[in-house]
Amino acid sequence: MSRTVGQVRADVEEAARWLAGRVLRTPVLRSPVIDELAGARVLFKAENLQNGGSYKMRGALRAVGRLAAAGHTGVIAQSTGNHAVAVALAAREHGLAATVVLPVDAAPTKVDRARAAGARVVLAGTAVEERVAVANGLSDESGHPVIDAYDHPDVIAGQGTASLELIEEAERGGTPLDALVVPVGGGGGVAGACLAAADTGIAVYGVEPVGCDSLARSLAAGERVPVAPAPTIADGLRPSCVGELPFAIVRNALRGVVRVDDDEIAAAFRLILMELKVLAEPSGAAGLAGALRLAATDGRRRTVGVVLTGGNVEAALVARLAVQRSADDTTVEGVAA
Repeated sequence: MSRTVGQVRADVEEAARWLAGRVLRTPVLRSPVIDELAGARVLFKAENLQNGGSYKMRGALRAVGRLAAAGHTGVIAQSTGNHAVAVALAAREHGLAATVVLPVDAAPTKVDRARAAGARVVLAGTAVEERVAVANGLSDESGHPVIDAYDHPDVIAGQGTASLELIEEAERGGTPLDALVVPVGGGGGVAGACLAAADTGIAVYGVEPVGCDSLARSLAAGERVPVAPAPTIADGLRPSCVGELPFAIVRNALRGVVRVDDDEIAAAFRLILMELKVLAEPSGAAGLAGALRLAATDGRRRTVGVVLTGGNVEAALVARLAVQRSADDTTVEGVAA
């Protein structure tokens, strides 16, 4: 936690060099229908196609790789799912033991993926505080370090490389980003985005589900504010409080936070599925929901980048969201959203 924001900013570029060839350089996708809905070019960084199914693989590989180089033989992580899966996969790649702590109501797909990667899975409560306490206790017993899901400099740097790649791809394509939109759980991804976008003039926005808006409330208060997370289909965006290091990074760098509800997230999920022809989990689809809400209130943006953070979603939820259609779903004349 003692690193300065400037030092962590340099870590994003260093992490990108280290991760080259170790993670997929995921494609950037675009849809004319979504562009028309947003009134802007919307470029999607398809991290749902990343190894492990999410951009969490970037931060996990960076953190585990550095610990392995330092001589550690095992790691511990807690999360609602994607970070645990990524740490398990990264630990297997480096020959380390992994123990991951997940909530008792974790998505079975994510539990199964962590186990398939060779991790020991421990289920603990439903609140992040319960998982943190269990993870810290396991660390005390084993001596293995805990890799926090978002309050960790290597995780932030690794996650930031997804945004860095998107910024680079947009520039190479002649459509540099005016704004960058990233879903917010504990804040590691949006902190990494702020670092990647530093000194570029790109406005970075976070997106939180209604009732899971610790970052928005923290920015308004000038200090971290915990919340009792409300129910949401975006299970990866439910931490009770934004992380200490992410908040220190974003508090003076983030342009704003957009709150979206489950209907907006579900509509965005369908747009991604039907127009981009890829599967994103609701937590990832929240980024598009935020971009569309942002476009409705600020039409000045010409090119908006959205990080599709993950694609690990239950088949039953896919079926429900794919057929569920509310009266508020956005449409373009003559084109079904």
